[in-house]
Amino acid sequence: MLTSRSDRSPGTAFRRRAVHFASAALAALALAAPPAFGADLVVSAAASLTNAFKTLAASFEKVHPDTKVVLNFGASDVLMQQIVKGAPADVFASADQEAMNKAEAEKVVAAATRRDFAANQVVLIVPSDSKLNISALQDLTKPEVKRIAFGNPASVPVGRYTKGALEAAGLWDAVSAKGVLAQNVRQSLDYVARGEVEAGFVFATDAAVMPDKVKVAVRVPSRTPVTYPIAVTSVTRQNAQATAFVSYVLSAEGQAILARYGFQKP
Repeated sequence: MLTSRSDRSPGTAFRRRAVHFASAALAALALAAPPAFGADLVVSAAASLTNAFKTLAASFEKVHPDTKVVLNFGASDVLMQQIVKGAPADVFASADQEAMNKAEAEKVVAAATRRDFAANQVVLIVPSDSKLNISALQDLTKPEVKRIAFGNPASVPVGRYTKGALEAAGLWDAVSAKGVLAQNVRQSLDYVARGEVEAGFVFATDAAVMPDKVKVAVRVPSRTPVTYPIAVTSVTRQNAQATAFVSYVLSAEGQAILARYGFQKP
């Protein structure tokens, strides 16, 4: 068979070697790549669950090595809206019943899978080096208290609990006038930890995350119990894994992990 001059050219030989080396490199990468997980399980959870759910997810993966848990944290209402708008999620864990009620009304969670799995408490915190004598909610009306952080009641559960408690105490108007709205409970915690506000409302479990930077000034009574519901979403394509995760959260081992981070039984 005759070979054309163009096939015998140095440029052609160089291109052939390049293709050969590229193919060999791709093959080597394929062999070196880690095996893919059988399923990625997306869990959208309230910001106050961040530390506990990171540990829960790691523990769950040890029991279910074929499943990778992908965690998405934020304000409960924001997460709910993300799911409504089509964001992938297999499990939804909320910091209050209202956000889960909205999710159920929007039919983005399977109502039959809904369970309460934890309880918490709202607390008023101040910077650890605060010299202000704040020991009661009424102290927030003092002139030296100029800025108070709390979650936006329109979208953040801790904000709704805070508003309810302050309304019950007849202090909502006075405190909200000094309010610095946070997008989620961890942002409220950060404002206090950095000394950008004189006080802030968070959950007890959040205050425990930064014991060296914040201290609890008041344990706030709530008009409604601070309970956390969890449910499998109606849009999941990983129903078996999502159900298994919810069961794990409710199990003795899962409850022990939550207790380690300060959560109470519902």
